[in-house]
Amino acid sequence: MEEKYSQTRAMLAISKASFKAIFKSPQATFFSLFFPVVLIVIFGAIGRGGSASFDVAIDKSSDTINRLYTAITHSSFIDLNKGTDADIMDRLKKGRIVALLKITKTGDDNYDLKLTSTSATQTQQKEQLRQVLNSFIDQMSIPSSVQKIATISTAELPDARIYRMIDFYLPSMIGFSLIGSAVFGVAFVFFNLRQTLVLKRMYASPVSKSNIVVGESFGRVLFQLLTVIFLILFGKYVYNFTLSNGVVTFLEMLVLSTIGLLLFMGFGFFISSVAKNQNVIPIYANLFMFPQYFLSGTFFPKTFMPHSVQWLINILPLTALNDSLRKISFEGSHLSDCWKELGILAIWAVIIYALAIKFFKWE
Repeated sequence: MEEKYSQTRAMLAISKASFKAIFKSPQATFFSLFFPVVLIVIFGAIGRGGSASFDVAIDKSSDTINRLYTAITHSSFIDLNKGTDADIMDRLKKGRIVALLKITKTGDDNYDLKLTSTSATQTQQKEQLRQVLNSFIDQMSIPSSVQKIATISTAELPDARIYRMIDFYLPSMIGFSLIGSAVFGVAFVFFNLRQTLVLKRMYASPVSKSNIVVGESFGRVLFQLLTVIFLILFGKYVYNFTLSNGVVTFLEMLVLSTIGLLLFMGFGFFISSVAKNQNVIPIYANLFMFPQYFLSGTFFPKTFMPHSVQWLINILPLTALNDSLRKISFEGSHLSDCWKELGILAIWAVIIYALAIKFFKWE
């Protein structure tokens, strides 16, 4: 009796071949694993970094009828955060706000400016904010007077996590690895399979079209998830990367990485379909990836960029992935708390896979 053809076995065979092919590619190993590890080592050794703009909140009991308050609230260096007391305190303890400012009048045109922060905020950010506020005070004080218009005092709330540079860079290195491997890897592999007529021969085989694509994709997903696991464990045990909820955080980061990887693979499918020759693939891929490397908070905080482009930065897929990975790893959020970022990724996924399906070619 003739054995029935197994689509599942065929799909797994394609996945196995794809997985082994990735390991035989020095470029894939370098850009997916070695390069992110090198960057983690470099940034992990630096210590703590800083930012050029500062998210702060004003204590509701502050004196607001004075020149100092006006200077702070109208400064281009200061971003005022508003909300309930509980919301402000929550953001302060998670490091989203650099400091809570309280202005108290101590005399005629003289004030005390109290900065309340936590260990969740980078030390350099707090010092830079203090320098900016001191510059306001110096500008408003009478040059001939010994006494300044205000003095700065500081306080730190207990029970907050210590923010390390690795807590910023490791999630972005995961995003860096996923987008590079997915876009370049898928685009080159499927273009070459089409050029060498391998896809055409697969299309003529008994294997279903969906299983061919799934099989080729599954091997890459497995490889990249192993890479993500290695990066997280490397960051955790070498640089004390924060996993707020332990194993739960670890698993949720893997889920997010899978979602991001599948999205970025869609761009790889699309590029492989519209590329006329192999030489234009890096051009198309870099047009998509490079702006995101510099806008999406991969190598430096996205707050470095002007306010006028923040709306664009916040809808980029790599921004959504980086932000959600950091919220889960450091802040202790869960996937259910990342609905905004997941929504952005879902919208991009619908758009790119609709285009990929429309333009995909077997020969």
